[in-house]
Amino acid sequence: MRQLPTSLIKPYYHPIEAAIRWSDLHRFETLILDQLGKRLRPTQDDFPRWPKLYLNSERLYCALYNGELPFGKRGVVCQDLSLLDDPELSIYEPHLKAWMQRHYPADKPSFLYGPAERRGLTWAALQEMSANHAALKVQLDMCAEKAAQLKKRNTLLKRALAELQRLPPPGEVLSDRGRSALLNIIGGLLTTLRGSSPGGQRYSQFDSDAAIIQTVISYHGGRVGITERTMQKHFAAARRSLEA
Repeated sequence: MRQLPTSLIKPYYHPIEAAIRWSDLHRFETLILDQLGKRLRPTQDDFPRWPKLYLNSERLYCALYNGELPFGKRGVVCQDLSLLDDPELSIYEPHLKAWMQRHYPADKPSFLYGPAERRGLTWAALQEMSANHAALKVQLDMCAEKAAQLKKRNTLLKRALAELQRLPPPGEVLSDRGRSALLNIIGGLLTTLRGSSPGGQRYSQFDSDAAIIQTVISYHGGRVGITERTMQKHFAAARRSLEA
């Protein structure tokens, strides 16, 4: 007599082994086979506690007798009808799975289907999910880098604002030190607006002083000093101040 229980997953199965696994009774395999003895299949009265075992066994034998399920001996398919009463009768695992997918698609026993397949996920779906996960990770990394750059830019702008707040109120005469501080602040803002991160990512969309000037004029045109010529002059002075 065979030493059982055998491995849950095998390259081929005897019909009773397949019926036991299909019925989720593998842990009772030794008991079932001992009770059957030399018989290859159970009767309806053999295991009243497990009616699915008889049902699934009959389903398999009906498929074998009707030519729906290929069979053979020790995993080798030969379709010899005399094997239907042979203790070595076997069903090749891929044939068994294909037959079950075709006739019992709702049943996904663990000896034929992996966890993903039992949840309704096909291999193609898993591949697509993996590709999507990789793409999302790339996007997340890019967003994290962009967030770090924006945070750095925000810090620079806050420092510039703090420097501006320390300047004398409008109308007061600027000292040489105050004028240098103002020019340095303007130069620092220009460097930030037209600068790039160490990774080459630009801090803003402005690629020239002219673009900055036109944007400022579009928002604040008409105010004192907000003219193209005046801003060009002060921008140039600001850059010279930083280079001094």
